[in-house]
Amino acid sequence: MSYLQVAIGFVLLLGGAEFLVRGAVHVAMKLGLSTLLIGMTVVAFGTSAPEFVVSLNAALDNAPGIALGNVIGSNIANIFLILGATALLAPVVVDTRAVIRDGLMLTGATVLFTWLCLSGTIQQWAGGFMVLVLVGYFLRSYLKERADGAASAHLHEREAEEFQDVQMSTPVAWISLIGGLIALSVGADQLVTGASVIARGFGVSEEVIGLTLIAFGTSLPELAASVVAGRRGHTDVAIGNVIGSNLFNILAVVGGVSVIVPLSVPEQLVRFDLWVMMAATLIVLAYLALGARLGRREGLFFMVAYGLYIGAQAFGVERVLALIG
Repeated sequence: MSYLQVAIGFVLLLGGAEFLVRGAVHVAMKLGLSTLLIGMTVVAFGTSAPEFVVSLNAALDNAPGIALGNVIGSNIANIFLILGATALLAPVVVDTRAVIRDGLMLTGATVLFTWLCLSGTIQQWAGGFMVLVLVGYFLRSYLKERADGAASAHLHEREAEEFQDVQMSTPVAWISLIGGLIALSVGADQLVTGASVIARGFGVSEEVIGLTLIAFGTSLPELAASVVAGRRGHTDVAIGNVIGSNLFNILAVVGGVSVIVPLSVPEQLVRFDLWVMMAATLIVLAYLALGARLGRREGLFFMVAYGLYIGAQAFGVERVLALIG
């Protein structure tokens, strides 16, 4: 029954996120919002909605390991798994000017998140600060991009346009949006409940389940969107989606959830997983700063790195740390 709950959760999260984003983009268009603003906010938050709903659900169920593990594992999967899979389909080439600012902001947010985790608990004030940082950053970025039409503005517009290929009326768009929210809520409940039972059955910690099984499930929308964009030759959109999603995961998901419920940080995350996420983020930033493309060789490297990370979780992080330390 638990495995069925996880499977149902995966399906509802993937389908719910798709309907939510498409409905929200069409509603935003009807309300007269620009494609720039939609790409920066609606699309980024929509693809991170599964992480938010799952982490909030887990936090309210007193499972902070799942709540934080979901975000950290999702960010690692977004970089190594999703960018790796996209690069295997087609080389990921992007104008450095379009993503370097968001890439630097993601790095700063990752450092802030890591620093807050080292205290042992992410308090409500810290969550509020993270949300304010995100709002301030996007407000400043939007005003600047609207004024000068920078390369990053064109990338955010293309992110919104990826979800406009299906035409729908306004009532259908609202139904899609609301139905997506309901599917996400039910899917998150099923996934967290089923995964928690599986973790207890195998004697695995909640954070490991959050870092692996649940993180993979909540990353499915980004994986689907990035693979589709890669097949269309829009690989720059794929990397824009990943950077935007990871930024939202840290500042909006962790920040928003911890405003509602303070999150205690499991020791394994502090000793190992946060640093893997940091390394993955810095690797991508280095590629962006150097203006290098992610080809099939790099894609294979990313996929192998993700496989090794999952292998470390299966083998046992404590045993891995003992072997290397």
